[in-house]
Parts: sequence; C-alpha cells; structure tokens
Amino acid sequence: LQWHKALGMGDEKYRYHDHDKLAHYANAATDIEFKMPFGFKEVEGIHSRTNFDLSQHEKFSGKNIKYFDPELNENYTPYVIETSIGVDRMFLSVLCSSYEEQMLDGGDKRVVLHLPAPLAPVKCAVLPLVKKDGLPDKAREIVNDLKFDFATRYDEKDSIGKRYRRQDAIGTPYCITVDHQTLEDNTVTLRERDSMEQTRVSVDDLHKLIHDRVSLTTLLRRLG
Repeated sequence: LQWHKALGMGDEKYRYHDHDKLAHYANAATDIEFKMPFGFKEVEGIHSRTNFDLSQHEKFSGKNIKYFDPELNENYTPYVIETSIGVDRMFLSVLCSSYEEQMLDGGDKRVVLHLPAPLAPVKCAVLPLVKKDGLPDKAREIVNDLKFDFATRYDEKDSIGKRYRRQDAIGTPYCITVDHQTLEDNTVTLRERDSMEQTRVSVDDLHKLIHDRVSLTTLLRRLG
C-alpha cells in the first residue's frame, strides 16, 4: 500500500478488501482496491498461503526443508505470503487518475495527464522561445546534456503556449524554456505541468532538480 500511495494519486482512492471465501490452504486474503471511475476495483491481491506450498515441496521431494528458529529453539515450515499486482489494472488506475480536461482563465481548455513523474514516459521537454538568435542551438545543447539520464523532447514548432499544451497532453512533468535571457545569464524557465508554475533556474542546476523530482530511485527511497 505504501508503494501505491507514494505515486501521489490520492490516499483516499485506496482501500483494503478482505476475502470472505478462502482457498483451502489459505488463512487470510486481502485485496488493495483503487477507486476507478466505475467503482473500487482490485489492483493487487495479497494472500497468506500458510505452510501449504513448502510442505508440499517437502512431501514430494522427500527433503527436509524446515527452518530452525534459534530464538524459539524449534523447527517449522515457513509460511508463504503471495502478493500479485496486475500491470494492466495498474496502468488503468494511473490513466484514470491522471487524465483531466481543465478549463483555464479566458475560456481556454487544456488536456493534461497528471502522470506520477517517475512513471511519465517523457520526463522533460526543452523549448526555444523562438527559432532564431541562437536559441535553438542553446536548447539542443541542454537536450544533449539531459538526454542520457532522462527521456527528453525537443520542440520548436508553433507558439510556446501550444508546445506547453502538447507536453501537458502526454504527461511531461517539466518544460524548459530557453529565451534571450538564457544567453546572458545561463538561466532558463522551468515550468511544472500540474500547477503551470514557472521558476527561473540555472542551467547548471537542471540535472539535479529534474532527477530529484522524476527519478524512480527518489520514489523508492521515500518507502524507506
């Protein structure tokens, strides 16, 4: 459950569901359910299979595979806890939770995928404000620095607003805009997908900033 909640799709969307009917070898079974648009559905099943599996191995192999517990000073056949997560259901839960059509000030609408940043296929996009004055060259320089660690897009077609919308629609967590000030002080505008908040950051700090926010390693470390 910690793994699911760490994705940031809303703690209130998860619940446990205990099984009433159990397999003959089980003494407990619980599902983790996620609130889909059509109701709570299982995304992961957790089953206590008791010592059935290992006792069967022992029975048919003729080998003693009991564990000796020095603290209890006794031998016993360990229990097996089986957990099974459905990739297709996980994909569906992420997609259902992430897709949104937002109405913006001025009557504009944007389609945005609020994908958990570590799961987003494209981590960042680098956008030169205009296709001249050396901005595309600087933008590609930044792409070349980031692309070895992050799936990075380069886009120079259409207005900057339309390019932001394209990246929002595919769930890109961060857009990096290169403008004329970039050539003066080596800073860029870093735009966050969900809040659309823009901050001015140094090009030298980009790699660490993005890594801290989109890395699966960062997500796993939160789990302890």
